[in-house]
Amino acid sequence: MPGLKAPAVDVAVLALDAPDGLALVDPGGRFAWLNHAAARLCGREVLGAPSPFTAGEGEQSAVWTPEPEVRREFAYRTRGLPDGSTLVSFRDVTDERHRQRRLAALASTAANLASQGSLPEILDALASEVLRTDALAAVQILALDDSGAGLRIMGSAGFRHWPDFFPRLMECRRRGASLKMLEAFETGEPVVVPDRGAAIQRDPAWRPLAHYMGELDWETFASVPLLVRGTAVGVLNAFFLPGHSVGPQTVEFLLAMAEQAAMAVDYAGLLRREREDARREERQRLARDLHDSIVQQVFSISMQAKSLEVLGQRGDSVPVAAVARIAGEVGSLSHTVLADLRAMVHELRPSTSAELGGLEEAIRALADSTANRTGLKFGLTVGRGAGRLTGELAEDVYRVVAEAIHNVVKHAGAEQVSIRLAVRDGRFTATVTDDGCGIGAAGPGGYGLRTMRERAERWGGTVTVRRHRRSGTVVRLVVPVDSPAPSGS
Repeated sequence: MPGLKAPAVDVAVLALDAPDGLALVDPGGRFAWLNHAAARLCGREVLGAPSPFTAGEGEQSAVWTPEPEVRREFAYRTRGLPDGSTLVSFRDVTDERHRQRRLAALASTAANLASQGSLPEILDALASEVLRTDALAAVQILALDDSGAGLRIMGSAGFRHWPDFFPRLMECRRRGASLKMLEAFETGEPVVVPDRGAAIQRDPAWRPLAHYMGELDWETFASVPLLVRGTAVGVLNAFFLPGHSVGPQTVEFLLAMAEQAAMAVDYAGLLRREREDARREERQRLARDLHDSIVQQVFSISMQAKSLEVLGQRGDSVPVAAVARIAGEVGSLSHTVLADLRAMVHELRPSTSAELGGLEEAIRALADSTANRTGLKFGLTVGRGAGRLTGELAEDVYRVVAEAIHNVVKHAGAEQVSIRLAVRDGRFTATVTDDGCGIGAAGPGGYGLRTMRERAERWGGTVTVRRHRRSGTVVRLVVPVDSPAPSGS
């Protein structure tokens, strides 16, 4: 303001006591002067030593190693001086950058979970995110196997894959090795062990895994449990590079990533149990179909055979008309039983459809069997080349069509079903249309529709369900027929 005089300020004193690091770098790139904060940040005597800073616009980053096993990150800005020297203002952002990378790792892992890849793919990606985030040599994620009796490596980064890691680990335990990983699993609490790498190499009990553990240079070991509703389902193991201290913030980050891994393991377990329930329901359905159709038809055949036996025991000549009628009924019943059996064989082992006549014959047998059991009328139209699919693709197409027919029987109240198979412009199309009450625009809910879509997505295809413009429902499967292999498990 006019009339006010600025107080006399000793700029050198202010610079010396400034909270950020200030350094003067000579034209040769060496430290010529530092304030108190800069000296603390550098952590050792650096006057005359090369600086990590280079002149540039805006904020830049540099890595500083005051000791061979200590790594710090500096954010800095520079200003050139007339004599060719450079004034540098800098601060330590190591912890800040760790937090940023940890948040990015959490976000990336959440995206992997949302993409619903296979469990090993998700856990491998998660392990890689953890490895990039902190000063780590390796990361392992172990989860209970299907039997629940042992842990298996489901995701890893850093260490190469050893299929027999867990059996070797159990051998180390039998030799008297202390397994901190199992301590974390059994107690449900994180475990951090400094100087673990050197201790393992010195301990003869660890000999079965000494080579594996010695492949990388690491020092501190941390293990955190994967908890699902309070129960441990696995562990996340972190192997830290020498010189890195594992504090509360690091453990908190590992727990957050372990929570993400536990969510993936839990989801995979729920999906597996749902599939087991679906398979059990399918077996029960086949048993009901066997009893309701084939058993009754075979019983009818036996009764007709008994009728012939009774006629033959009379001693008189047997009327030709009666024999012809019984023979006709036996032949018709035998044909129906054969169709039902062939359809059930295809349902149980659709991969053998090529041996039994191909995809077209498999679907035709299924339609005939369903018609015999339910009274539905089927029409099957097969375009050129559409019935020649083989292998896993044919199996998945058959399963989708079978599920669509099952939904018609269960939900639609239909009288007629039309099945069309076609190949056009490099795409295979299977359409199942009924004249029933309609399942709705959302299609059949639950596991059945999800399984149909999963089978299509394996081959880069789609399954859509919609109402027919007049009545009923249309299920349409489209897959590219030039796909060399399924895209996922």
